[in-house]
Amino acid sequence: MAENKLIKGFSKLTKEEKIKLVASSFANSIEVEATIKSFWNEDAAIQKLFDEFSENTITNYYFPYGIAPNVMINGTVYMVPMVIEESSVIAAASNSAKYWAGKGGFHSEVISTTKVGQVHFIWDGDFAALHLHFPQLRLLLTGRTSTITANMEERGGGVLDMELVDMTAELENYYQLKVKFDTRDSMGANFINSCLEEYAHGLREFILESGLVEPGNLHIIMSILSNYTPECLVKTWVECPVSELGDIDESLSGADFAWKFEKAVKIANVDVHRAATHNKGIFNGVDSVALATGNDFRAIEACGHTWAARDGRYRSLTEVNIKDGIFHYSLTLPIAIGTVGGLTSLHPMAKFSLQLLHNPGAVQLMQIASAIGLANNFGAVKSLTTKGIQLGHMKMHLLNILNVYEATEDEKVRAVEFFKHHKVSHNLVAAFMQSIREEKN
Repeated sequence: MAENKLIKGFSKLTKEEKIKLVASSFANSIEVEATIKSFWNEDAAIQKLFDEFSENTITNYYFPYGIAPNVMINGTVYMVPMVIEESSVIAAASNSAKYWAGKGGFHSEVISTTKVGQVHFIWDGDFAALHLHFPQLRLLLTGRTSTITANMEERGGGVLDMELVDMTAELENYYQLKVKFDTRDSMGANFINSCLEEYAHGLREFILESGLVEPGNLHIIMSILSNYTPECLVKTWVECPVSELGDIDESLSGADFAWKFEKAVKIANVDVHRAATHNKGIFNGVDSVALATGNDFRAIEACGHTWAARDGRYRSLTEVNIKDGIFHYSLTLPIAIGTVGGLTSLHPMAKFSLQLLHNPGAVQLMQIASAIGLANNFGAVKSLTTKGIQLGHMKMHLLNILNVYEATEDEKVRAVEFFKHHKVSHNLVAAFMQSIREEKN
């Protein structure tokens, strides 16, 4: 297949035809086909389910599925599933969880579960008149979505608020219909977008046909939920007397560790370069729980990073407070996450994850995800301010490096023992592998 030749009708090909076309760009096409098919699920029904999750599917891409045990949140202990490929993340979460379980565990509260959607429109009409007649417009819009919202309302959710927003100071003739929703245990994207599209039709009908406002020129630009949900908010924290932190590092007293830890967090609050890495450590945990439960980690990250920059400057998502001898470390984060709908009920492992977590509602899953985020962040900052992050990270990364050199099980055992007493690096592992293989020969 020529490299610059465009492919026509790829989506219309059968799965087998897609695979052959992809493999044909390799010299060893038969081996490539076999590799692609080797990752198929043995159960044809499950594989068909996976194929239908996305488009142009030819195989599956595996990520490790691990467990962080001993995660105590508000007195309940969880085994938390985490899907992530980065070395040391699950180890850090597990170590932090076990450490804080001995000090009361994680404390968490959901402040709000409100989500937002918007109808964006351009209109050169009389906004004051539209605003004056908004009660009538609202009744019209509510009526148009009554069949869509009925089931959600039965579960205690639905539309919470609706307002017209004048954005003409930012863009000529630009307005919004901004709507707030409670989608209960579902993430709610399809529900919100369905409502918004009906609202767009109703808005057009009201402006052009009601006779209550001069129609003018109306252009509905788009109707879509926002992934920025600053009112879908969870706060999670750990705390203990400063004196009890003396067991973290033999070279630091509890007060010395707390002082150094506090300075590290404050640096992440004033330096954007550090803040990005600091917050990435939080999402190592949050994303892994989202993936394990079939949730949209990309939406969660987009929201979290926007929240981190809500005052116009990107900052740490965590706060440390040391007062009256008490160390208090907290994470406040907007997380729109669900336990019903979408992949949460379709993906077999997502379903298993929720069962493992005692079938939580969205509120409980927000708390679990944020606790794992805080656990990973605490572990990272603790390592950075004591022995350094590479010692633990590279020890965990050792097996990945050994696999690159196709180490045998015996070689892995010897390498693990050797690097208990030596720093891990690619060059040192390569030298070690060469030395033991030369020894064999």
